[in-house]
Amino acid sequence: MAIKKIITYPNPVLRKKVEPVTTFDESLQELAQDLIETMYAAPGAGLAANQIGVSLSIVVINDSKGEDEKKPLVLVNPEIIEKGERQVDEEGCLSVIDLTAKVERYRKLLVRAQDLYGKTCEFPAEDFFARVIQHELDHLNGILFIDRLSPLKRTLYKKRLKKILQAQEEGAL
Repeated sequence: MAIKKIITYPNPVLRKKVEPVTTFDESLQELAQDLIETMYAAPGAGLAANQIGVSLSIVVINDSKGEDEKKPLVLVNPEIIEKGERQVDEEGCLSVIDLTAKVERYRKLLVRAQDLYGKTCEFPAEDFFARVIQHELDHLNGILFIDRLSPLKRTLYKKRLKKILQAQEEGAL
């Protein structure tokens, strides 16, 4: 198990739709552990496999209530099967550097997923928990939260990011 490098926008791997998990074995458990360790080290509220360069339908979510508690939730092949009422709240992303923005999402969900052994489960999600699930499922479909912003905000961010990346590149030389 290891902390992996998180891929950042504009890397094209973040735009690719992932493949469903069909093999539930030790390598899947190792991937889940890597995702968990990477998420907590970042620190983040969730992490999708493609954010570390693995094109499989698996996400981890920090389901902890307290700061010191660690209660990771692993969702394999997750899908939203019911949605209810919407709300707007602040979001950020480990793969989108130096940006937070208000994004509209569903406030209530019914989620279906498999665990690391292939067993299917369904559960409700609300508020922040529902927001994180939607954010991570977007990743699995090649969607970033910046895609949910207005064209103007997206353009302004892209210009700012270009300057950030240019400054990083100049600092590395």
